[in-house]
Amino acid sequence: MADLTDDTRFAYLAEGNAKQARKRVAADLLIRDAADRVLLVNPTYKECWDLPGGMAEENEPPRKAAERELVEELDLVVTAGDVLVLDWIGPHGPWDDQLLFIFDGGRLTARQVASIRVADQEISEYAFVDLDSAVRMLRADMAQRLVRAQRALPRGTTDYSEGPRPWSGWRGVP
Repeated sequence: MADLTDDTRFAYLAEGNAKQARKRVAADLLIRDAADRVLLVNPTYKECWDLPGGMAEENEPPRKAAERELVEELDLVVTAGDVLVLDWIGPHGPWDDQLLFIFDGGRLTARQVASIRVADQEISEYAFVDLDSAVRMLRADMAQRLVRAQRALPRGTTDYSEGPRPWSGWRGVP
């Protein structure tokens, strides 16, 4: 292929890129207040509460997607820190597989907490809740991810998983 022109090589690479699989990417944030309570949002289009964040747009880095979604949802600006959880979620229902990131969104100051406002009609409300309450309010798979994120936080590690894990409640997760 060394004798191909730059235009021919580019066309060849573009064709290969067009045929490769695309992944959906979701990016959420673990945000805490001074009392270490977790920030949750109540989406109007889901039955359960969720971590703030959402789907990445085309060619958008996951970290920027999480930050953008937070501004859109709650008019709150934070800098996403370390990746705490990265999950590959296999195809389910009508959905193809996806990658889900949970970033450390940090601990908010009292001023930041006071500035939060629901800025998107997809969110009906938000709340800061303790871990026990969060686990009850979230869908089981998200509750598990939250617990894993909380455990990864002080370790400075990323908890990676492919597919569902057995779940017996957060106290039973090593």
